[in-house]
Amino acid sequence: MTVAGIDARTGERSAVSCAETTANDVASRCEAAAQAAAGWARTGRAERARLLADAATALEGRAAEIVATADAETALGEPRLTGELARTCFQLRFFAEVVCEGSYLELTIDHADISPMGPRPDLRRMLVPVGPVAVFGASNFPLAFSVPGGDTVSALAAGCPVVVKAHEAHPATSALCHDIMRGVLPDGVISMVMGREAGIALVRDPHIRAVGFTGSVGGGRALADLAASRPEPIPFYGELGSVNAFAVTPAAAAARSGEIGRGLAESFTLGAGQFCTKPGLAFVPAGAHGDALRDALLGTVEGRAFTLLTDKIREAYTDATHQAAEQAADAAADPAADPAVGQGAGRPAGRTVAATVVEVEAAGLTPELLEEVFGPYLVLARYDSAAQLRAAVGMLPGALTATVHAEADDEIGAELARTLTARVGRLVWNGYPTGVSVGWAQHHGGPWPGTDTVFTSVGATAVRRFLRPVAWQSVPSGVLPEELRDEYDGAPRRVDGVLQLPNS
Repeated sequence: MTVAGIDARTGERSAVSCAETTANDVASRCEAAAQAAAGWARTGRAERARLLADAATALEGRAAEIVATADAETALGEPRLTGELARTCFQLRFFAEVVCEGSYLELTIDHADISPMGPRPDLRRMLVPVGPVAVFGASNFPLAFSVPGGDTVSALAAGCPVVVKAHEAHPATSALCHDIMRGVLPDGVISMVMGREAGIALVRDPHIRAVGFTGSVGGGRALADLAASRPEPIPFYGELGSVNAFAVTPAAAAARSGEIGRGLAESFTLGAGQFCTKPGLAFVPAGAHGDALRDALLGTVEGRAFTLLTDKIREAYTDATHQAAEQAADAAADPAADPAVGQGAGRPAGRTVAATVVEVEAAGLTPELLEEVFGPYLVLARYDSAAQLRAAVGMLPGALTATVHAEADDEIGAELARTLTARVGRLVWNGYPTGVSVGWAQHHGGPWPGTDTVFTSVGATAVRRFLRPVAWQSVPSGVLPEELRDEYDGAPRRVDGVLQLPNS
């Protein structure tokens, strides 16, 4: 069996195909990763950082080929893919900096002493790599969340070899990036498998110690159950479905209705609505100012055509938007009203889709309308009081982000901010959630079903998923890891309760 990319614009099968990985080949690649694990973990941080930076340089050296290959498989366009490759290479270099800085190791030393509980032994603690990691590439980011993407680079930075399960939406792009990175990294440190059955075998392989996944709730739940059902269960770190609420206060709608409407339109259709941080539900006040916001939003998306990544995604989008329109009609106070504001308006022919905006009363929201729809889709929930807004917000599932648009001294906005932080991993104020910067303070995660973890998949602390703590008690200096010896001064450490910085 082979896997070939499909041109999302034409439906034509790519001339380049990749063979599905057999169960025996999955096993051999996992074994090779296990054999490489000890050496990669012992590789000095400076050398590991250099190799990550070298991988970025190697990818940049074949940028034109990578972008052209990815565009042929995804139809995301050269500008978007050029930017995504730049982000991917920046991310590799950023994690090289994280590795060199060293605070991610959480180095801690408590010398032997007398405590209120009696004698205390010498204790030294740090984080160590968990071992080989399985990474599942995402459909919507063929670079930044795929073979050279965030899960891969954070696991490599932590000192773990990676076996990537490539996504069927862009097999040639995945194979190309894998070959480039394999040419830079030591043998066994990165490898790739292809095919659904190969992915199942990968999670089951006893050499794999953790799994990183970005995809659907259903697919993630199945893999999480698989990881938990192994004879020796392993952690599964999944980024799953997220509706990402967007709330506009009456004061903000009165002050900036056109600006917010246009910005919201660009955000929920960015990348054809195939971003995990896409706002899928907007709370907008009833009345003239809310109407003006809605009109600006609809005017921005009217007549625009969007190409989705795969036939399966397009079919799911079409089914979901039809079902949502029916649900909204059932919930409408006026059965004769048309709740599907953008449904079908100016719908392009062929393989493209139009944006869909379903308008409902906030009091009529159902659990089905609170589910993520992948694509350029938005539920516009109109509220007529702060109490109605508060009740609707109370129904929200967990998510990656929530956004509040409010004015200065806006009590409703302040209350929303306090309430929404209980249900999300990132709160955006007077902005738009699409676009996740890579940095030390970033958090890309959230309560279920946004993710199934408290950790982030973007930013410096993404490495924490692939590390585990070990304490050494009364161990001779010559046996200790270098970073825990008294004379070491190459990373931040907490010694006898006091934080010590290098060269301080």
